[in-house]
Amino acid sequence: MPERQRKLPMQQRQCLQEQCPRDRYRRQLPEIVSRMIETCYDPICFEHVETSPMPSRQAAIDLLESCKNILFPGYFGDQDIDSINLEYRLGLEIARLFENLAREITRSLRHECRRHGHSCYHCDRLGEETALEFLESLPALRTTLATDVRAAYEGDPAASGYDEIIFSYPGILAILIYRVAHRLYELEVPILPRIMTEYAHSVTGIDIHPGARIGSSFFIDHGTGVVIGQTAVLGNRVKLYQGVTLGALSFRREESGDLDRRSKRHPTLEDDVTVYAGSTILGGDTVIGAGAVVGGNVWLTESVPPGTKVLLNPPELIFKSSHTA
Repeated sequence: MPERQRKLPMQQRQCLQEQCPRDRYRRQLPEIVSRMIETCYDPICFEHVETSPMPSRQAAIDLLESCKNILFPGYFGDQDIDSINLEYRLGLEIARLFENLAREITRSLRHECRRHGHSCYHCDRLGEETALEFLESLPALRTTLATDVRAAYEGDPAASGYDEIIFSYPGILAILIYRVAHRLYELEVPILPRIMTEYAHSVTGIDIHPGARIGSSFFIDHGTGVVIGQTAVLGNRVKLYQGVTLGALSFRREESGDLDRRSKRHPTLEDDVTVYAGSTILGGDTVIGAGAVVGGNVWLTESVPPGTKVLLNPPELIFKSSHTA
């Protein structure tokens, strides 16, 4: 040990000794980096090494927060809104939403162009046009969401009022995010709608594909475990309980062997249908007629006429008294 180090206090000498192996470990990092770079050029792996960024998940969440502030003014965020500043607050939020949404739509479009090897000439202009078209939908979205909130109040005797539903019901949050994402899906925005609905899935346990078509006055009670597939069609005043699955019965394949991603795979629920907890309804040709009621834990792969109640025979229960010899 050098004379200078021997003169140092014991604690400092130990620190110097510990630095040596740490430096040796760090010298191994470039080799790990090189091996990781090799995987980026291996076709079996995935990468996105491009000059143009993909849409950001956090930016998508921020867009949803802006939409919440606009669709339910005064309920969310740090908003001191009254009749005097309403126009200013909404104007500021809508202007901010336009700028941020146009940017993320442009990123989504540009990524899709490059993914398919297309020339990318008008993504910026199309991003702004699509963002504006989405904003023009906001008044209609707000009206539809109001019917969803009323359906929740009318369908849940535990609800004390509309404010409680808007603030706290996971079903309403999932429906709000779905309706925003569905409108972007209708406008043929790639990637971004699915990021939004999967975010809703992660925070509410409710999985609604943005491609599903759902009418007004929609209510999901409790909600955990609800799954609604891409090609499902739901009419007005449909009510679902927790654990309901509207899924695909099977996956068709094209002549090439690839999955058929265009055919209808998920069921249709007509107006005023109620599906109770734990039920599974499968198949693109399955239609649950208007006013039908599907009881809990039912498994359905065939259509049901309007006004029908589908119930599962109760299982045989065996009761044993603890006092029985």
